Amino acid sequence: MKNLIKNEWQSRLVNFKSITFLFISLVVLNACDNSEQKGEDENKIIGEYVADLTFAPNVPSHANYDHPEKVVVKLEVIEKVMRLADGVDYTFWTFGGRVPGKFIRITVGDEVEFHLSNNPNNKMPHNIDLHAVNGPGGGASASLTVPGHTSVFSFKALNSGIFVYHCATAPVGMHIANGMYGLILVEPKGGLPKVDKEFYIMQGDMYTKGKFGEAGLQSFDMDKALKEEPDYVVFNGSVGANSGDNALQVKVGETVRLFVGNGGPNLVSSFHVIGEIFDKVYVDGGQMINRNVQTTLIPSGGAAIVEFKCDVPGTLNIVDHSIFRAFNKGALAQIKVSGDPDLVIYSGKQFDEVYQPEGSAVQEIISTPVKEVNLFPARTKEERMSLGQNLYNANCAACHMKDGNGLPGAFPSLLNSDFLKAREDKGINIPLKGLTGKIKVNGKEFDGVMPAVSLTDDELANILTYVHNTFTKTGSVITSEDVNKQRTGKK
Repeated sequence: MKNLIKNEWQSRLVNFKSITFLFISLVVLNACDNSEQKGEDENKIIGEYVADLTFAPNVPSHANYDHPEKVVVKLEVIEKVMRLADGVDYTFWTFGGRVPGKFIRITVGDEVEFHLSNNPNNKMPHNIDLHAVNGPGGGASASLTVPGHTSVFSFKALNSGIFVYHCATAPVGMHIANGMYGLILVEPKGGLPKVDKEFYIMQGDMYTKGKFGEAGLQSFDMDKALKEEPDYVVFNGSVGANSGDNALQVKVGETVRLFVGNGGPNLVSSFHVIGEIFDKVYVDGGQMINRNVQTTLIPSGGAAIVEFKCDVPGTLNIVDHSIFRAFNKGALAQIKVSGDPDLVIYSGKQFDEVYQPEGSAVQEIISTPVKEVNLFPARTKEERMSLGQNLYNANCAACHMKDGNGLPGAFPSLLNSDFLKAREDKGINIPLKGLTGKIKVNGKEFDGVMPAVSLTDDELANILTYVHNTFTKTGSVITSEDVNKQRTGKK
């Protein structure tokens, strides 16, 4: 009897286990099916729209959608003459009609239908290599387009990040140097974290037959390009494109995101914002984030995303910190921050006092007599002009440029300067004693600091004579005695 009962319970237990196993198997299979179905739903293309493309420094708004979509991107290549610097023109080759090319913003998983049109008035065939594309040539092989035609190809955005695009038609370097580069942002699902302001900045190096600032229509110089010796290094296509009246506008307390690209074709960028620290840097435009960064390297053909908060008002200069490029070749842009000051974060100059490293007592050094120097040598106007040009190039040209044009929004032009002409001292006290605060030159406002220049009375007289005869055209001859009277206060 006991064996019978035992066998009955064993039989029931086996049946229960079988039923349980079957139930669990069905649940697991159903879960797998649902998971696969969910994955398929998440990757399914839902909807279609034509991408909104923007010129620098503007960035298209985030396209807020939950599923991948088909995005139609239409971009036209236009060859046209545009401003490179004041008085300097260049025949640019562009994606969309400006340099850099239009900003493209999509989301990972999107299917992109790309239309590249080559304007009928162009002379050259062009194509596009998008670093965001997984495929031969980044799309270059599928997009080679002659003037008057449109090429169409498609790709799926598999990787999120900020990517460069450029022309890859031979000679590739020449097409890039002529302005054929831009940025495409592939956002992660859900988008990037929200900030108050987003801007688009792209650096490029340019090679012209004439040297920096030489007026007229300039053409491309292949020899300089091969030697990697650019005449211009610019942000957003030209000297002063986003400085002065065209500076980026931000308010105190706002968070800022810069999408920064380097079209090259040759130089690496040492990207820096004077007066700010990057709270975040998306290194190489990818997912790795570095924090509290002063200067970040951006290779030719590379990009980065930098973010920071503007804490105090003022002008922030954006530069390539390979610094001669900023002040002598044009790699300078500006952010104007408006709002109330925070004197705890930054006080500004509180006072200025005499520095006496040897103490206040009169110091006496006994030495052998030295030959007396003539402090007021008699010089002709031609002598002062010749000496003054060399002194100007060595001491003044870094800010005011050799041609006297200055840097828009940063350093005033000396050309026909109404500010200099109106001064009773003929401008002597500017290099002699320095100048601080707001001034207006030829209708444009400047707010900066010019330090006093440590030169002799005769040297300052030579520089000023050169300036007044070369740039302001007043014909004035400044003598050593004129400078000394201002230095000593004698009449």
